[in-house]
Amino acid sequence: MNPFDRQLPFIQEQAHRLRTNRLLQTLLALWLLFSLAVYLFVVPLNKITVPVLNMPLGFFIAAQGALIVFTIILFSFAKKQDDADREAGEDD
Repeated sequence: MNPFDRQLPFIQEQAHRLRTNRLLQTLLALWLLFSLAVYLFVVPLNKITVPVLNMPLGFFIAAQGALIVFTIILFSFAKKQDDADREAGEDD
């Protein structure tokens, strides 16, 4: 038996963990970027009014847009993680 055959699962597990950490860090960076960008531009955006709701756009994006974006990020992470788990051969 080749000694490298025993190390192959360990190497695959490390590669999977590295991809997962990279995905997590990327999505957390997007989350941080969006959450900071909304609050940096809330004052200029408040000068625009949403016609149907008659409320400032900055307030609307901070209240509703942030929740929508965070939910999209959460579901995209779950989908990509599931794809990575299947690629690595891990079953639930």
